[in-house]
Amino acid sequence: MGLLEQCEAAFGAADLYRALGVRRGASPEEIRRGYHRASLRVHPDRVPPEDKEEATRRFQILGKAYAVLSDAEQRALYDEQGRVDEEGEALRAERDWQEYWRLLFKKISVKDIEDFEKTYKDSEQELADVKAAYMDFEGDMDKIMESVLCVDYTDEPRIRKIIEKAIDLKEVPSYKAFRQRAEKEAREAEKCKQELGLGDGEDDLKALIQSRNKDRKKEMDDFLSHLEAKYGNNPKKGGKKTAAKKGKK
Repeated sequence: MGLLEQCEAAFGAADLYRALGVRRGASPEEIRRGYHRASLRVHPDRVPPEDKEEATRRFQILGKAYAVLSDAEQRALYDEQGRVDEEGEALRAERDWQEYWRLLFKKISVKDIEDFEKTYKDSEQELADVKAAYMDFEGDMDKIMESVLCVDYTDEPRIRKIIEKAIDLKEVPSYKAFRQRAEKEAREAEKCKQELGLGDGEDDLKALIQSRNKDRKKEMDDFLSHLEAKYGNNPKKGGKKTAAKKGKK
């Protein structure tokens, strides 16, 4: 299985930039930060034993994506032709991707990650990252949630409030994708409130938001399971590797 197919199976899109949560025009430093954020999210040292194999697989895919995009020639090939050189030095099979990560970033422990999450949430850095992701992805909440560090589906209402406040203060533009998503969810929320017999109290609204977010998470899990079944987890051994199919531009 080529790298782009691996990205699609693991992250839902055959796109190296999306896997790292950065825009196509990102600078080398932005790509490095994106890799750091994305890899922390799936780092094998921060997951329970039963999830370590899957986390390691995703971690390795992110390392490969960064190896391609951090190499000027490899990135140019990908940008121009939508493919990667599977036989190139950047993707050599024997590379230890955890060691590669440690050479790029300082050694961290699980406690370091947990401590970082505590200080990062609601910080000025998170605020800046949320606004940057909103701008990069032009209001697409799915991509924003994939890009911002230390968040999961339960954080979406909080992230949405940050963006709405920034729009009100005219710090960022009001993108159509963000408005349409908010309007659609407001209609769905009202319908769900009526179906579930919920009131307008804060607890009722929290229950509704959690219900909607869990439905969205299940839809994404089902989609990823479909991709896993389609592509499988292990590339075939032996035989000449072929160039990956052209990705979307």
